[in-house]
Amino acid sequence: MISVSNVSMRYGAKILFEDVSTTFTPGRRYGLTGPNGAGKSTFMKILTGELEPQKGSVVRPKKMGVLRQDQYAFDAHRVIDTVIMGNKGLWAALAERDQMYDKPELTEADGMRLGELEGIVGEEDGYTAESDAAILLQGLDIPDELHERKMSELQGGQKMRVLLAQALFGKPQALLLDEPTNHLDLDSIHWLQDFLLHFAGTVITISHDRHFLNSVCTHIADIDYETIITYTGGYDDMVLAKTQVRTRLESQNEQREKKIAQLNDFIARFSAGTRSSQVNSRKKEVERLQTSELARSNIARPYIRFDILRPSGKHTLEFEAVSKAYGEHKVVTNFTGSVLRGERICLIGRNGQGKTTLVKALLANAPNMNEPANSLDSGKVKWGHEAQIGYFAQDHTAAIQKGMTAADWLHQFDEKATREDIRGVLGQMLFSGEEGLKPTEALSGGEAARLLFCRLMMQKPNILILDEPTNHLDLEAINALNQALQKYEGTVLLVTHDQDLIDEVATRIWHFDGGKIDDFKGPYSEYELALSMATK
Repeated sequence: MISVSNVSMRYGAKILFEDVSTTFTPGRRYGLTGPNGAGKSTFMKILTGELEPQKGSVVRPKKMGVLRQDQYAFDAHRVIDTVIMGNKGLWAALAERDQMYDKPELTEADGMRLGELEGIVGEEDGYTAESDAAILLQGLDIPDELHERKMSELQGGQKMRVLLAQALFGKPQALLLDEPTNHLDLDSIHWLQDFLLHFAGTVITISHDRHFLNSVCTHIADIDYETIITYTGGYDDMVLAKTQVRTRLESQNEQREKKIAQLNDFIARFSAGTRSSQVNSRKKEVERLQTSELARSNIARPYIRFDILRPSGKHTLEFEAVSKAYGEHKVVTNFTGSVLRGERICLIGRNGQGKTTLVKALLANAPNMNEPANSLDSGKVKWGHEAQIGYFAQDHTAAIQKGMTAADWLHQFDEKATREDIRGVLGQMLFSGEEGLKPTEALSGGEAARLLFCRLMMQKPNILILDEPTNHLDLEAINALNQALQKYEGTVLLVTHDQDLIDEVATRIWHFDGGKIDDFKGPYSEYELALSMATK
């Protein structure tokens, strides 16, 4: 159990939360939600002990698994050892035991200490530690051949998955996970969901994956209105309950204000007359009814709408015998197909299976695009009549030129747009006031993503190619993107691991696996059903 008592945190005049008291109970799985800047990561650091609250106290269990965001902290260690380090007591005992065995001679005291250490190793399942760690790594798609390598040899996404395995290792009493689905493919997310559903301790997670929160969480601890309110159920349950509570409070305030206005009118008309007792009675009633000022929500909802300048031809894209390899590694092999106007295709599969490679290869000879380094090894690609492409790259920050303001960078894509037009589009994506004058090199990952959506809205392409567009977006922005893509009348190629996007947007699935692509014409629910029928 984790208990928080009268905890407060503020930065200058900005109050994140004040006098928060709450308990996180074993067996329950809590989603920690709130808009960007509300204090989610700050509160998580307070729970882990990394940050001391300005006021109040926290009681924690002895063994906690914490997902660490520092990818480089364990570069000198083997992958398997990095996972075992998740159990600090076991790792310390193993390290001390190894030092004792390295001694040329052991004293009687050394022998006694070795006995104690062997006892700790036994109690903490140290004799099966490497096999237990290997099982976690396999579930998170870290193959056996990487387990003995140094962390420094792994890619960024692989490192994050090893650190997730570290947090899960050693049977912790509580798991504190900050964005655990980042860098995970859909299969790994499903594995993690299943693990957490069977975890007996307390789980607290920050996530921008709505489907993950709905699937895993029994409760949502929402940071807003300068406090933390816990709701029963998943994310969608919280949104509904929160909206109903807020609507009820606002309605009650509105009724009170009407009543107060009527009473004040009576007081003003008769205060100088003979009905003083009635006037005094009305004054007391006004004092009793005085409306409480409702704290303002921190939630900011962007507005995304993708329009089309001109429709494309019926046949948007045709390709034949497309292949791409890197040395001996075949990524895409002999893929043939066509895309019709209005189709929304989701590209799914394990990380490293070729989704981004195919996207870039198709773009190599696309109109108004320049991806020469990613041209095909073989095959033909033909884009249709009037094809106009809007591209959101996975490494999206590289697409924004440095040394400009956000507004000036955006203006390049429609030189006829007025300053008010630019400001309006920026405002839709939450660049308010002078934020449009922010230097492009100072943009955060989320701001850079929102600026690219501004560009796509101004360009009005009839084809959208989006490679992992939800990275760095909060839940409100992801929901806005989801709705915009559903309403978009053009053609979409979307690489994503966000299951809600896949469920609600896709009309067709390309599933990548071992160089082959399964082309399924239908939504993801039908694809899953077809898979389950095929395996029976």
